[in-house]
Amino acid sequence: MSDDGIDLTHTFYGRCAQLYDLVANVPGVRSWRARAADALDLSPGDTVVEMGCGTGANFPHLRERVGPEGRGVGVDVVPAMLGQARQRIDRAGWSNVHAVRGDARRPPVAEADAVLSTFLVGMLDSPAPAVRKRVTLVRPGGRVAMLNAGRSDRAAALPVNLLLRAFVRLTAPGHRTTARAPIRSLEARWTEAREALLEGTVDHREDRFGLGIIRLASGRVPDATD
Repeated sequence: MSDDGIDLTHTFYGRCAQLYDLVANVPGVRSWRARAADALDLSPGDTVVEMGCGTGANFPHLRERVGPEGRGVGVDVVPAMLGQARQRIDRAGWSNVHAVRGDARRPPVAEADAVLSTFLVGMLDSPAPAVRKRVTLVRPGGRVAMLNAGRSDRAAALPVNLLLRAFVRLTAPGHRTTARAPIRSLEARWTEAREALLEGTVDHREDRFGLGIIRLASGRVPDATD
């Protein structure tokens, strides 16, 4: 993400943090987030980091899996998003979940058992270096997972594809008035991020759901037995 991109992200998501939180927590989206958390194979006591945590919509799923003895850390660059995330933590009374300000390209975290990102790829001009950095943060044997949206090739998904294109144009900072379709940039960035994840991990798992528009990819950081 360029400095201009960071400024646009601050402005757009700063204004829309409450609306984003409502959309991020509708029942269907919650099920996608639960599946992304499952892809990390978390155990009680683990430390899990989420890059681009937004309003903390994934926190309940992650906290449930690491338990009260584990630790969750959400990283985001937008203060308004972090404000919503911290309110969620306070309402739940979690003492082992934290929301901190930081850039997903240079995360303020040294080590974790797993790293998750959901709907973050489109915010990064070149996501591969950020993905490679996540892999280096995870202890051997831990997993890295990414969730994102893209057009489906299913005939039944045509109306959903049209809605997705409109949604991405509306929510892509700096691209809402350009002639180039932001969905194409989003899909290209997903391909780049996915390839970086696959090259740095083993035991790959991939899935599509939500009529094929939601893409989930994960991999395990190699250990001494690989």
